[in-house]
Amino acid sequence: MRNTLVGYQTGVNLGGWLSQFKEAKKKHFDSFITEQDIKQIASWGMDHVRLPIDYTVIEDDVLAFQYKEEGFAYIDQCIHWCEENNLNIILDLHRTPGYAFHSLKENRLFEDESLQERFLSIWRTFAKRYRNAGRNVVFELLNEIVEPNSDRWNKLSKRAIAAIREIDPDRVIIVGGNHYNSVTTLSELDRIEDENVVYTFHFYEPHIFTHQKAGWEPPMKELKFVVPYPSGTEDFNKYQRQSESFRKNLAFEEKIGKDYIRRYLQPALDFIKERNVPLYCGEYGVIDHAPMDSNLRWHEDLCDILIEFGIGRAVWTYKLMSFPMVDSASEVRDERLIKIISKK
Repeated sequence: MRNTLVGYQTGVNLGGWLSQFKEAKKKHFDSFITEQDIKQIASWGMDHVRLPIDYTVIEDDVLAFQYKEEGFAYIDQCIHWCEENNLNIILDLHRTPGYAFHSLKENRLFEDESLQERFLSIWRTFAKRYRNAGRNVVFELLNEIVEPNSDRWNKLSKRAIAAIREIDPDRVIIVGGNHYNSVTTLSELDRIEDENVVYTFHFYEPHIFTHQKAGWEPPMKELKFVVPYPSGTEDFNKYQRQSESFRKNLAFEEKIGKDYIRRYLQPALDFIKERNVPLYCGEYGVIDHAPMDSNLRWHEDLCDILIEFGIGRAVWTYKLMSFPMVDSASEVRDERLIKIISKK
């Protein structure tokens, strides 16, 4: 199997900085992530960061196709900090005109050709700006597609790859599957004959554990008990007693542990074998409502399996955002967790 993603084995997301921010203010952009944060990530033994970017940082809807130098300056700065600290970087378009994974009812990207042209133009702009960068810079086309099937995404992603290739023939490009980058939809992605295309998935299973009591998910915020990891019959019985509507929305087995994770990852493992391509886990993590001892055990089990199969990974996320490695002052939440997520 070709190993396109050398140097991207263990990383961390920089969520909440240039994406999913509360307010697009200079004070936030200047302070949420600094060079000291990048130095700290490097000191953990990481080899890369994944940088989520909302298109609004570099483009305004009222001025389509006109790009903001002040927005690109933050991306340039992060690339420079990473170079100075021997870290590679993935530039992940987390939100594009007409599409965001957290506002599905408002998405129009796949119905509107003008929005698709803006998406393609963004990637042409990235390709031109960073075409002289080395393999320390990787492009990820779009975060967490959610479509009825993968047909329209297959067509648009191939158009985006072709647009980048006209400018930069060798840049590593990451493409994710449907339904929030689920492992179960990897097989729906078209096979792309390009040595520098890498496929990605996200992993938050079992969801009832990793997202327990998440305030933004109606079923989760109704959860009346703590979900441990691993879990067994007693926890399953609590789940069965929760409510019928709760059970309809969330799958939960009687025994959850490392075997469960391995079984759930099987489509990804099959994908690697069948296509002989590298695979990357761009997000994984556990909400801060979960007990820390369970949090550590889940991370340990998942990382062990990903390492076993040579799957690079980036934990969600570095700072705050309900899945933190550090607090608002960039102080490490638990050194044991850092040790687990940084092992190779």
